[in-house]
Amino acid sequence: MTVPSEVAGRYRIERRLGAGGMSTVFLATDTVLERAVAVKLLAEHLADDEAFVARFRREAMAAARLQHPNVVQVFDSGQDPESRRHYIVMEYVDGPSCADLLREHKLLEIDDTVAIVRDACHGLDYAHRAGVVHRDVKPGNLLIAEEVHTTKIADFGIAKAAELTRITQVGSVLGTAAYLSPEQAHGEEAGPASDIYSLGVCTYQFLTGRLPHEYTSLTELALKQQQDAITPITELRPEVPPELDEAVRLCLEREAEGRYASALQFAQAIEAGRLGRSTDVTRQLAAADTDATRAMRVEDTAATRALRSRPAALPPQAPRTPAPVARRERPRDDERERRQAARRRRLGTFLALVAILAAIAVVGLVLLTSTQDQVQPVENGTVQEQIDGLRDFIGEHSR
Repeated sequence: MTVPSEVAGRYRIERRLGAGGMSTVFLATDTVLERAVAVKLLAEHLADDEAFVARFRREAMAAARLQHPNVVQVFDSGQDPESRRHYIVMEYVDGPSCADLLREHKLLEIDDTVAIVRDACHGLDYAHRAGVVHRDVKPGNLLIAEEVHTTKIADFGIAKAAELTRITQVGSVLGTAAYLSPEQAHGEEAGPASDIYSLGVCTYQFLTGRLPHEYTSLTELALKQQQDAITPITELRPEVPPELDEAVRLCLEREAEGRYASALQFAQAIEAGRLGRSTDVTRQLAAADTDATRAMRVEDTAATRALRSRPAALPPQAPRTPAPVARRERPRDDERERRQAARRRRLGTFLALVAILAAIAVVGLVLLTSTQDQVQPVENGTVQEQIDGLRDFIGEHSR
């Protein structure tokens, strides 16, 4: 990438201050007013994106109208005729960004955090009342002016213009997606509540050294934003007053209606929270959140109770009709089987007795016709008595 030594015939490039996926920021000297300025040169490939250029110009003009101690002033913008690079000339802030502070210290002191966020709230509130939404509040866009100990919000000029282009660049968006509000992640239009959410994420990170939701992909982050509860700050850093913890986490509500209505309300809430107090707005939002949570639990309990009651109610209804029929039919089947078995037993006994009777008759005849010297005769009375007894037995078992 070729870096021009001078932009627009007026801004002399001194050195690079930082770079991102869409632009590079340089320290420059305004040779007309003889003052230090920051010049943001947009990436060369964006010069051919007519839609982006149109959005960029509109937003740069809107940002140039913002004049507030907590907003980085935009002085100039346009396209350099020689390099054809689009540029923005801004107020130079001599100091680190909050991203630099996090890299160096991992987390910030409680009082420093409140002071930084309070200033940012005032800058956002001013911009919101002017009809300008930042859409990209993150530590890298919160600059600390060391000389006056003031926080200034940068990059109002290209936040909206870069929004669509940046979303298509997964690599660049992954690092800053954690600061996007749930509605932005779903592609909805960002409003003041979105900036408040993003600043809440920054505040949480300043106090804990970590993000509210740890993630490895945009999909995972979106799911966690919708489903996971945020770990209280006091669990990660016990010295943080519970009131300050509550004030910060109210900014991170999933629904915009559950957050502060203005950045100024958030500023007042964290000032009170630092002293262990809660504002009326904080108490009202916390109470509303508790009521909503309780309502969800009641609804969930009612639904769970209904689901649990269904299995208990259905089984008695299902077998009601067939059950009596089954109980009436079983005795009939059993009785019929018993009768048939009894008949089979009586028939078998009868046939067996007939066979025995026939055998006795044959034996009797054989004995009567045998010679007296071979076998002793059997008395006729004895045979007849046996025959009569068999007849009586068969008669009794054939009834």
